[in-house]
Amino acid sequence: MPSLEPLRFRPLLRRYVWGGRRLATQLDRDLPPGDDYAESWEICDRGVDQSVVAEGDLAGATLHELLRDQPAALVGRHAGLERFPLLFKLLDAQRVLSVQVHPDDRRAAQLTPPDLGKTEAWVVLHAEPGSVIYAGLKRGFDRRAVERELHRGTVELCLHKFAPRVGDCVFIPAGAVHALGAGVMIAEIQQSSDVTYRLFDWNRLGSDGQPRALHLEQGLEAIDFALGPIDPVQPQSTEQPGVERLVTCEQFVLERWCVADRATLPNDDRCRIVLLVEGAIQFGTASKQRPWVRGETGLVPACCGGVELRSPLPTELLVIYLP
Repeated sequence: MPSLEPLRFRPLLRRYVWGGRRLATQLDRDLPPGDDYAESWEICDRGVDQSVVAEGDLAGATLHELLRDQPAALVGRHAGLERFPLLFKLLDAQRVLSVQVHPDDRRAAQLTPPDLGKTEAWVVLHAEPGSVIYAGLKRGFDRRAVERELHRGTVELCLHKFAPRVGDCVFIPAGAVHALGAGVMIAEIQQSSDVTYRLFDWNRLGSDGQPRALHLEQGLEAIDFALGPIDPVQPQSTEQPGVERLVTCEQFVLERWCVADRATLPNDDRCRIVLLVEGAIQFGTASKQRPWVRGETGLVPACCGGVELRSPLPTELLVIYLP
C-alpha cells in the first residue's frame, strides 16, 4: 500500500428535517438539489459509514482499511485501535434540533450492540442574529422537575441558553442536555457514537408526516443532573505562538491555530484532524495534492509528524487529536 501523506476524504451527507443549504452557501460545498442537508460527516469509521480517500494514490481506500493495514503510520502511538474512535462532522441547523442527551461510556457499553458514549465539542462557524444554543440545565432542575416539564411540553423552561458568536466553543460532555438552535452552523468533534436519546422535538413531524420517536426513559436515566448550565469555554494559551487550547478531555484535544505565514505540526506520534476555518494552506511534504482551502477537512497521519504548514494569507485552523 502507498505511504501515507495528508489525506482528504469524501464527505458523507446526511439529510434531516432540520437541515438547510449553508454547507454550500457558507462553505462553498457542492450539494445536490434539496434544502435539508443537515450534516456532513468528514471523518468517520463506523461500519458501513466510512470516510473514503478522495484523491491520490490511496483514492478509494476507507479509513477503516487504512487503520487496519497501516496502523502505526496512521495513528502512531494509538496503534491497536479496532476502529477510529472519533467522528468529525459539520452541522447546519436551519431549524432547531431536538432536545437530546447522549449516554456515557458505561451506559453505552450495556447497549445491544455495545457502543461508545458520546462526549462532544462544538465550534460555531456561523450564527444568524437571534439564534441560540441550549446547553445544560438551569440550576435547581432535578429529575422530577425535568420529567414534569417534558410531559407538559415545556422543557425549554429547564434549559440554559445563550446567544452564540462565531468562534465560540461549547463542550458537551455525555449526560448534558442540549439542542442546537435554528440559524447556527458548527463543526463538531465527538466520540464515534450514534447513540442519541431524543427528549423533546418541538411537536414537529418527521419526513413521513409522523412525530419522531422520543426516548424519555432512556434519556432521563442518561442525564447527569449535576452538570448544570454550560457556557462557551474560555480558550487557554499554549507555549506555541498562535495556538490556543479549546478543550482537553479523556476523549480528544481540540485546538485553534492561527497561522500568519507558516507553522509546524508537532512530531509526537499522533494523527490530527484539521479543518480550515478560514484561509488556505499547503503542507510541506512530497504530496502532489492541491492546496487546502476554506471549509476543507483533512487527516494528517502520525507518520507526517513535524510537517510544515505554509499559508499565503492569514489562516485559521481547528486541530484535533487523541490525548
